[in-house]
Formats: sequence, C-alpha cells, structure tokens
Amino acid sequence: MTDTQSTSYEAAFAALQEIISKLENSELSLEESLTLYEEGKKLSDQCALLLEKAQLRVSTIGEESQITSEV
Repeated sequence: MTDTQSTSYEAAFAALQEIISKLENSELSLEESLTLYEEGKKLSDQCALLLEKAQLRVSTIGEESQITSEV
C-alpha cells in the first residue's frame, strides 16, 4: 500500500492488521521488519486521524440537532 492518504479507514485497518500479523508470525530480516513497521505506523496514524474526523462529524451533527430542537 503506497498511497495511505486516499485509503478508507477499513482498508487502512485491514492493511495494518496484515502488517501486524506478518511482524508477529514471520521470520523477517531487520530491514523488512523496519519497513513494515514504518508502513504500519503510517497506517496507524491515518486510522487515528480518520477516527478523529469521524468523531468531530458526529459531535457537529449532535450540536446541530440540539440547536435546531431548541429553536
């Protein structure tokens, strides 16, 4: 996975799980392990960012509905 910026949360999370599995269950060279770790870190950061954006959207929707119900 090269372009993690345009990946959905589900795809990024699945790729992250695959990387974790490879790191846990494979006899990899140090360089291969480092490369997978770096990719996993990027995917983890992307997942966290996407979750933060989703939480903000939910909060915004909740605030908007509260305002409209008060009017």
